[in-house]
Amino acid sequence: MALHLYDTATRSLREFRPVRSGTASMYLCGATVQDTPHIGHVRGALNYDVLRRWLIHNGLDVYFVRNVTDIDDKILTKAAAAGRPWWEWAATHERQFEQAFDSLGCLPPSVTPRATGHITQMVELIERLIEAGHAYESGGDVYFAVATFEDYGRLSGQHPEEVQQGETAAEGKRDHRDFTLWKRAKPDEPAWSTPWGRGRPGWHLECSAMSTTYLGSEFDIHGGGIDLIFPHHENERAQSRAAGDAFARYWLHNAWVTIAGEKMSKSLGNVLSIPTLLEKARAVELRYYLIQPHYRSTVEYSDDALFEAAQGYRRIEQFLRRVKDRAGAVRPGTVPEAFGAALDDDLATPQAFAVLHGAVRDGNAALDAGEHATAAEHAAEVRAMTGILGVDPLAEPWSSAAGGDTQASSALATLVDRILSEREHARAQRDFARADQLRDLVTEAGIVVEDTADGPTWTLKTPARDE
Repeated sequence: MALHLYDTATRSLREFRPVRSGTASMYLCGATVQDTPHIGHVRGALNYDVLRRWLIHNGLDVYFVRNVTDIDDKILTKAAAAGRPWWEWAATHERQFEQAFDSLGCLPPSVTPRATGHITQMVELIERLIEAGHAYESGGDVYFAVATFEDYGRLSGQHPEEVQQGETAAEGKRDHRDFTLWKRAKPDEPAWSTPWGRGRPGWHLECSAMSTTYLGSEFDIHGGGIDLIFPHHENERAQSRAAGDAFARYWLHNAWVTIAGEKMSKSLGNVLSIPTLLEKARAVELRYYLIQPHYRSTVEYSDDALFEAAQGYRRIEQFLRRVKDRAGAVRPGTVPEAFGAALDDDLATPQAFAVLHGAVRDGNAALDAGEHATAAEHAAEVRAMTGILGVDPLAEPWSSAAGGDTQASSALATLVDRILSEREHARAQRDFARADQLRDLVTEAGIVVEDTADGPTWTLKTPARDE
């Protein structure tokens, strides 16, 4: 493969060379299922879904693991405040996350391990660390001894002497930099039996145990948001390597979604839930919006930006419908070389989308010139590219995403496209009165028409856009 990925650990673009020929192994830090998923949660899942699709397109068998953290301080606190069992709270929100991922077209993981289902593996990892002199027990808690691992700080660029773990003070720690592997039981909290007494796992321990259980002691890609680089991923890397595992070859991190320059978070009260956003745009349009920027670039959310992205997607959608109406069925073709080169360059989706929209422009021009065969060739390329990006309008789930009345939705699209095509013909003949009449016709029907350099696009009026 010609794929190069930016590795956080080396701070460089590195050629992707998988551990095992013909396969790619990926671990993505999944959700801590404490609340309803928001746009910031799903952005990374979509970025890595595109990478996974590109790897599959290049002939690799991809093993993709996305975990669920279903035991955590925040889960316990929120469940207690709501007066609900912690396990029921976690399961409820896990379902919401899965629904969000599914609704946005993410391929299902090879496996979705839960932290509570891997206590045995976590205990075994702790035992290996204690035996190797990298961990110690103190009063039922177990800590990783940071000073024993010389390479600590390599991933995040932290100087070990300046490390602040963000944990509450603990008398049993030998060094304030040490982090918790196992927490001793507190009254009325869930706990499991171990050689050090009853307790529950620390957050960092969970992912090391789950990733290696399914992908082996060395695997290809470990992904997550930039907020996880320290302390979570730094500590994962330290404990795994200290235990003797080579662990991840490539560390990938996606940037945040922000509002007014602030990271989206529950504590700041600036979150946009997925159900709320799906009232503003279709799921495929939201996916398009979140994958178009480079995965390492911050997305500054606004309703206008989402609407603009929806318009961009509809130009693709309408082009393929036009070709289908005039030239017959459109099947995926060959991926343009420039598109592949863009994705091979650290998943450069902005450049990939530029190639995609170039093909749409050229295809529309060919249609307008009556060159239906040429238009069909461009449409085949468009389907190939949108398939890799997971936004192909003619493929599931988007081909039937309008809901139960798919036939009515398709009929509406055909009628509106025909009217707008007739309007374009009237304008070309300088019959502006007829063109205005046709535009008024669709406007009165509740359809918003926008004239662009690539031709007219349309959307149904929505309350969110009118406000």
